[in-house]
Amino acid sequence: MSTSGLDFSFFLLLLSKTPISPLLALLVVVLSFVFLSPGGLAWAFYRAIPGPPGFVRALSGTAAHRALAKLSRSFQAVDLMAFSVGFTRFIVASQPDTAKEILASPAFADRPIKESAYELLFHRAMGFAPFGEYWRNLRRISATHMFSPRRISASGEYRRLVGSNMVREVQDLMGKDGEVELKKVLHFGSLNNVMMSVFGKSFDFGKGEGLELEELVSEGYELLGMFNWSDHLPLFGLLDLQGVRRRCKKLVAKEMIFRGTDTVAILLEWIMARMVLHPDIQSKAQAEIAAVVGSSRLVTDSDIANLPYLQSIVKETLRVHPPGPLLSWARLAIHNVQVGDHFIPAGTTAMVNMWAITHDECIWSEPNEFKPERFMLEDISILGSDLRLAPFGSGRRVCPGKAMALATVHLWLAQLLQSFKWVPSEKEPDLSECLKMSLEMKNPLVCRAVPMY
Repeated sequence: MSTSGLDFSFFLLLLSKTPISPLLALLVVVLSFVFLSPGGLAWAFYRAIPGPPGFVRALSGTAAHRALAKLSRSFQAVDLMAFSVGFTRFIVASQPDTAKEILASPAFADRPIKESAYELLFHRAMGFAPFGEYWRNLRRISATHMFSPRRISASGEYRRLVGSNMVREVQDLMGKDGEVELKKVLHFGSLNNVMMSVFGKSFDFGKGEGLELEELVSEGYELLGMFNWSDHLPLFGLLDLQGVRRRCKKLVAKEMIFRGTDTVAILLEWIMARMVLHPDIQSKAQAEIAAVVGSSRLVTDSDIANLPYLQSIVKETLRVHPPGPLLSWARLAIHNVQVGDHFIPAGTTAMVNMWAITHDECIWSEPNEFKPERFMLEDISILGSDLRLAPFGSGRRVCPGKAMALATVHLWLAQLLQSFKWVPSEKEPDLSECLKMSLEMKNPLVCRAVPMY
């Protein structure tokens, strides 16, 4: 019997020996049933799915992916676990088959709209728009004009230029400070890459418009990633106690752009932290680049297909440090549906804990070890067909920019490794995590870059 079950039994025994009015006793029993039911308050009147009673606060922390994984194991609910956050019903899958069933189902074609996303007009954006003709048109436009193979290829020269600019920035910072805080370099480069792709304009992010834009984007990410109790408790929604609505209304009037500017930078920072911590892996990747490209020219997009070990490093980082460990945004059941043997009512929010899947020792050998070689032995797709590793999601709501993101990460990583040997600064990289909108390094990577030539 679970701990909550023992507590409830003890409570009923105590209640039976305490003088109390029948009406109050009935009220206490009803409230106890509601709050101690598997899955908590929001699941009290539905068929039980394993899960913790009461309100789960895991999503309000900075390691929700780890907290939910631990709860799923403790309640023996890795396949599917139910829980409540305020009056919101949640399910979370931490196993590939159940994850695929959710992500591939037309019943989960929508996304829940957080207050911040709605206030920042993201309910009109492709990532959040309700499933239907409007969403299909957005998807068609993006596939044709933004993320088609032809468009990705056409933007290759500008990607290479941005990478070269980042290399020069690293050189300047090394000359000035003797070390590099890589997060800023990567973030500015990524933001410029998106701005040029969308608006045909680049910025100097150290001053003027560029600095202002970077601050706007940073605040937007903070608001979108913040856990907001107003999304789950009506009273909090009326009062706006966390000030999310007020901040969003002020921000929405200014020029805004978000997605695509964080994931690439965050992923590359994790990769470079691993390169500093694993010099043998870094050296092997640099030897591969030298063998394919040589030292007389700079690496280009066309070289990436001949750099399988470099691609394996990216895959292994996506496995160990997925930028979206809960696949960034959840799905919403638009009608009643069965998931496995469980009935899921309409309006339920469904999540996939990709971090739990990629760290499951029943799925991955030595899951906590950083071993790119595992992908040299087995070619695993990361584009959504294999739910053992689907960092970009799967199904209708799979990330439309996944090919563009990978092309950018591969090229910039190759440029950084071709240009420098990356070594620790005074302290080795700290791999502590902080889950905001994406899974970031808690402490920015500070290291030294030694020129290769």
